[in-house]
Amino acid sequence: MPASTTMTIRLSPEVKDKLGRLARGTRRSRSFLASEAVEAYVARELEIIDGIQRGLADVAAGRVVSHDAAMDELRSVIDAAQDGKA
Repeated sequence: MPASTTMTIRLSPEVKDKLGRLARGTRRSRSFLASEAVEAYVARELEIIDGIQRGLADVAAGRVVSHDAAMDELRSVIDAAQDGKA
């Protein structure tokens, strides 16, 4: 079993009750489900932050496309897709 640590959180009574219902319905502990939820949330938020940091690095390095150039590219892709369906 991997190492773990304990953390205390505050939940509204409603969320705690819902977590209990979910735990009973899935035959998992509330602690397990809360840990899984926090892990998924942290992973998602870190991906967002990493993406923003990559984007800022691109801007700093001059790896950018103007709005007009991007819109022209999008319009050409849309036009090509519509021509293929006609």
